[in-house]
Amino acid sequence: MLALRLTRAARLAVQLRRLLVASASAGTGFLLLCALGHALTHPDAPGASSLRLAWCAAPLAATVYLAVAVARADPGTRPRPGLSAIGLGPGRLMAVSATTTALSAALGSVAALLGFLYLRGDLTGAPVDGAVSGVLALGQRLPAPAVVTLLALVPAAASAAVALTLRPRAPRPAPSAGSRRYGRFGAYGWGAARETFGAYGRYGARLASASASAPAPASASASASASASASASASASASAQPAGGRPAGAAQADPSGALLTQASDTRPPATTDGDGSAQDATGPVPGTPRSHTTLLPWGIAVLTAGLAVETYAGDTATRDAAPSAGVLLGWALATLGLALAGPGLTHLCGRLLQAVRPGALRLLAGRVLMEESHRVGRPLGVVCAVASAAYAAAALHDADATDFGPLSLIGAVVVAGCTVATLLTAAVEAKHARSDTTDALLRLGAPPTTLRAAAALRAGALLAVFGPLTLVVAQLASLPLAR
Repeated sequence: MLALRLTRAARLAVQLRRLLVASASAGTGFLLLCALGHALTHPDAPGASSLRLAWCAAPLAATVYLAVAVARADPGTRPRPGLSAIGLGPGRLMAVSATTTALSAALGSVAALLGFLYLRGDLTGAPVDGAVSGVLALGQRLPAPAVVTLLALVPAAASAAVALTLRPRAPRPAPSAGSRRYGRFGAYGWGAARETFGAYGRYGARLASASASAPAPASASASASASASASASASASASAQPAGGRPAGAAQADPSGALLTQASDTRPPATTDGDGSAQDATGPVPGTPRSHTTLLPWGIAVLTAGLAVETYAGDTATRDAAPSAGVLLGWALATLGLALAGPGLTHLCGRLLQAVRPGALRLLAGRVLMEESHRVGRPLGVVCAVASAAYAAAALHDADATDFGPLSLIGAVVVAGCTVATLLTAAVEAKHARSDTTDALLRLGAPPTTLRAAAALRAGALLAVFGPLTLVVAQLASLPLAR
């Protein structure tokens, strides 16, 4: 009920994005039903029916990808302060997002079923004649379990992906800056911050080691008094120092007599905000863009392997109309490599914009690209992969003059529309994420034309890098198909 109320009260832009999810789900569900109809019409060709069903994985993956992007950009299901007190914590909001996604996809599946029944003539009594009549299973009864299973595949996959993406994650523990045991040179264990030169041999730093080598007290009361005196001296020394500070190389002894020292702190002390929670100064500095080039070498490797596999399969394949399985596998690896390399290439675009004495405009555009590489990089790589696939399909059509048919056109429209819509949704999400920075720049007196020029510069840099790369990869991928 809460998911329905949030869906009804959402803004127009959110409703349009959910309508896109429903449309993509309708197209994918219709293709799945057509694969079922082909299997019922041609029972003597199970291989062709299985191939049609396997090709439905592409629009299914694109629909799920769009559903996840729409769920992440939904402002109504984001965690807010105070919602946990009324039972709307991160886990409940994740469940609401998954339920909303399932409702949108289920609406599309119902529309696909109605359209399929209309073409079969079950609703009007007159079936539609045309190119799709061979996959409608005219005159045959549709098995209800198979229809329900295929139509429930898209909502189940989309809601599961949303739940997995938006699941509550425990914050990573901060690196411990506690004391460490000193030993000989090269002993195991380094602290969070290394000590300065000469901290180990500072005067008085090794006095506790002599007490450690002394015989232990004979009774338990003596050991308890020793530990109490050590803790009292430690608290007295701590009260003599200012809050958050300690002299470099200070040494303490634990109750067992081992020497415990603290690495010299060259960083500022931890600050405390208004609610009393301490903020560690060792955390990342706000505004510093993180590096997202980790998957760039893997993406290049997968891309190179895909092109090599496709070239080898094209050289050894026979000159028939249909491409071999090796060519298709190589093309899939090549497009996967582009998707993996997208964030790294976007991050490098930001670095290139800031090279060679940048001005304020280039510096702003480059820093924004580096910060948003994890949001727009992967959708941009997927768009480039789909563009290379479209180029390869066009090359195959020009070389062999093959007709793909209306179902192939529906699949291409679903995949292309989902990838472009995902990229636009990610761009909107990134714009909302940097809204505070944009407002701060406007308050400082930055003209709006500068912000628009920075956005145009970012778009031009991405187009200058990803455009030629997509054309080169698409040309190399289409060479075995055009032979």
